[in-house]
Amino acid sequence: MQISDFRPKAFIFDLNGTMINDMEYHTDAWHQIINKDLNKNLSYDYVKKEMYGKNHEVLERIFGKGYFTADEIKKLSFDKEKRYRETYFPKLALIEGLGNFLETAKKQGILMAIGSAAISSNIDFVVDGLKIRCYFDAIVSADDVQMSKPDAETFLKSAEKLGIRPADCIVFEDAPKGVECAFNAGMKCIVLLTTHDQEEFNEYSNILGFIEDFNEPNLKNVLLKW
Repeated sequence: MQISDFRPKAFIFDLNGTMINDMEYHTDAWHQIINKDLNKNLSYDYVKKEMYGKNHEVLERIFGKGYFTADEIKKLSFDKEKRYRETYFPKLALIEGLGNFLETAKKQGILMAIGSAAISSNIDFVVDGLKIRCYFDAIVSADDVQMSKPDAETFLKSAEKLGIRPADCIVFEDAPKGVECAFNAGMKCIVLLTTHDQEEFNEYSNILGFIEDFNEPNLKNVLLKW
């Protein structure tokens, strides 16, 4: 990990796959709706590949723009999130080591934000369900931006809310589109290998390192003090 010389003033966390390991539950929900409810015959891997951005963007990528009415998209989105929460709730937990990492960072005075493509109700489901809202100085959801990742808006707005320059932030991400978002925002990134293989990130020059979870010993190097 190449992080010994960089001392950030803020951490920005993606949510799904980065703070919680729940992406398979999102994929399962979409896969069921797309194949069983909408009679499409798409593989799990195909659905997983298209699952980024806002819900209407997922549907538009798979079915094309204009295929659904606004009301139909709203209903499909509601059904998808309902299925996700019902199946994931019994497993709701932070990725290993993150609780202690948040606590240490807070004590060191490092500002923290969540910058996620999740809708605000799903973020609330997680931060309130796990009682971790106290650690975060800002939250930016899909409802707060016009452009989804990999556009820089999510992370730039997170840094703006924190009052920190983008160059002084470290982003924690698990997906190539999220790393690209950080790159577009001028931010360094640490990648969680929860949902993608390391080889999928070869094109990105803003990556400081890869971790399996937040128990990685070298993570202490990104804190002002230990």
